[in-house]
Amino acid sequence: FPTGDRPNKSVQQRAVKAAGLRAVREALGTTWGEVEAFVNKEPLPIVVKPVESAGSDGVKLCKTKEEAKAHFQLLMESQRKCGAQGAAVLCQEFLKGKEYVVDHVSRDGVHKCVMVWVYDKRPTNGAAFVYYGMIPVPADSDIAKQLIKYTEGVLNALKLDNGPTHGEVMMTSDGPCLVEMNCRSHGWDGAWVPLAKMLTGGYSQPDVAFASHLDGGAFASIPAVYPSPLKATGQNVMLVSFFSGTVRSTPGYDKMKQLSSFVALQTGVGIGSRVELTVDLFTAVGVLVLANTDLRKMEADLAVVRRMEKEGLFAFDEEVDPVQAEPSPDTIVPSGRRRTESFESKEGVDSRWSVAMKGDDRQGPLLAAVFAAGGLGGLLGG
Repeated sequence: FPTGDRPNKSVQQRAVKAAGLRAVREALGTTWGEVEAFVNKEPLPIVVKPVESAGSDGVKLCKTKEEAKAHFQLLMESQRKCGAQGAAVLCQEFLKGKEYVVDHVSRDGVHKCVMVWVYDKRPTNGAAFVYYGMIPVPADSDIAKQLIKYTEGVLNALKLDNGPTHGEVMMTSDGPCLVEMNCRSHGWDGAWVPLAKMLTGGYSQPDVAFASHLDGGAFASIPAVYPSPLKATGQNVMLVSFFSGTVRSTPGYDKMKQLSSFVALQTGVGIGSRVELTVDLFTAVGVLVLANTDLRKMEADLAVVRRMEKEGLFAFDEEVDPVQAEPSPDTIVPSGRRRTESFESKEGVDSRWSVAMKGDDRQGPLLAAVFAAGGLGGLLGG
């Protein structure tokens, strides 16, 4: 890319701004002096984050200049210790609005929008941004139309003409604004794939990515925008823990699998696992896929899950009292830490990728490779 490394968030914002699209106000630096003037004039709070990250790791909403400076220095020190290439820190305006995900697959500059999702993020356990879920947005809604048009402008600005992309966009009072564009498939270890196939009536981003590289005819047959109305009702639910301890049993998981809307559960938590308070994607205790032809039943099942979280999903070896969460420390994730390890569904699927591969054994290894291409760079990403 002519102006730098495309995964670099600052490079992306500069290219988007040059294309005449709304971009975030920001300052990039490796020393505090390089960003101090920006922080002094930017309204608080501001967002401070590493220039390359995934799953909201290292991202912090800073309410004072002193807090911003301390987090900036912590991030630079953390990146240096782990030997990050191109280590730097971004200070950005705090975008007020709702965050959406816009997933595309492209072939020779032709973009196909395969889904728009909206994040459900809430302050929890002392952290400002905790994922509670990801909800599909109808393609014929005004919001989706604005987001798709803007995101395809971003793809053109970044010259992302081929393959899958995963855009995160904030809908602000003055329109869509890029948070970041990930040059890969949607992450979350593919937990969303079963629901995506139900919503579209049969395809998901990995399927279309496969076609974009190896089957031009199949790619051409995919509509420019996913179907509306959607073929099912459902959402991906991030499971939140309000308790910490060593897991003795998982009664919450057992109850979830009996829900009428249960489709799949992906989690790395089992007997003997150490569970911490959920403060980011890395400390989430699973991804639950719910879908139902009856919206009221799906919503009722979701309410049951949220109640179980507050009551406790696990039995612990220790005697656990409800936790009054203090403001969480900066969420820097140790190198090599994984968020999920296993996958279960109504069909009894064991393999992490087998849901995406179901239906055509010949495509299995290739679909896994397409997914892994995103997973290797963003296995822990959203």
